[in-house]
Amino acid sequence: MSPTIAVLGIALLSALCIAGVGFTFVGRETKTTQRMARMASPSRAKGARQDGEVDNNDKRRKQVQETLNSLEERQNQMTKVTLRIKLERAGVEMDPKKFYMVSAIVGLSVAALVMLFGYSPLIALGAAFATGFGLPRWILSFLVTRRQKAFLEEFANAIDVIVRGVKSGLPINDCLRIIANEAAEPVRTEFRDLVEGQKVGVSLEQGLAKIFERMPLAEVNFFQIVLGIQKKSGGNLAEALGNLSKVLRERKNMRAKIQSVSQEAKSSAAIIGALPPGVMGLLYVVSPDYLMPLFTTTTGHMIIAGGLCWMMIGVLIMRKMINFNF
Repeated sequence: MSPTIAVLGIALLSALCIAGVGFTFVGRETKTTQRMARMASPSRAKGARQDGEVDNNDKRRKQVQETLNSLEERQNQMTKVTLRIKLERAGVEMDPKKFYMVSAIVGLSVAALVMLFGYSPLIALGAAFATGFGLPRWILSFLVTRRQKAFLEEFANAIDVIVRGVKSGLPINDCLRIIANEAAEPVRTEFRDLVEGQKVGVSLEQGLAKIFERMPLAEVNFFQIVLGIQKKSGGNLAEALGNLSKVLRERKNMRAKIQSVSQEAKSSAAIIGALPPGVMGLLYVVSPDYLMPLFTTTTGHMIIAGGLCWMMIGVLIMRKMINFNF
């Protein structure tokens, strides 16, 4: 090997060694500098300052979860709906004993009327059962549904009253008192019971639970949850109730949109359901002798009863198909 090649090899190896040592020290300094920069960065300092806020958020989250669990347990205990609760939901000032008495009187009166027209006791018994047991409960369910719809129409406005009152500095009890005095029915009655209950020592949570018992609606449940969480964990009540009012109005608009979209199907169902009795009436006008066996023979009575049963089943099925719950 020539001396020139040996000198060049030694120089190259020396340069590589110097470069490796320099890279090692520079890399260590760079990593150390980067670590110090991360430690001194605003995000690290911000994270250190927010440790207390994280703890507060954890406590708030636990309080919210405990509130939701307690409300859920209380609602699960209200699974049995008695007749007294149904009467309260319908707004009927009647005790269950009086309701049973009125139902029995109506059933017996209809049975006696059917017997006077010469029908068999079995038919009279069926008529008495339908009018004494089924009809009063159907009327009660109709009154409950109508009262709940009227409550939903006014409930969002009542929440807006609370929002404006809280923003202006009024306590929530004064806002509830304003609703109890000036809101439309049935919101006024429900909040009046809430305010009067607070006067005798009933807490706000218990009063809201009674309102939800009489008005088992998702909107009332939202209102109950918002006030329960705000009472235990704090927060901006006006903002929370404002968002709730917005949600309730959006649900109302969605319900109205569903009603308008399904109106064509409801009209078709009404026409289909009205066709059999309509055709029967026209036939009776044109040729009454053709339909008289339906009213004068036992077989005709059975055909009429079977036709009414099938018509009722068809109407209930169509009603189930065109009604939307959300």
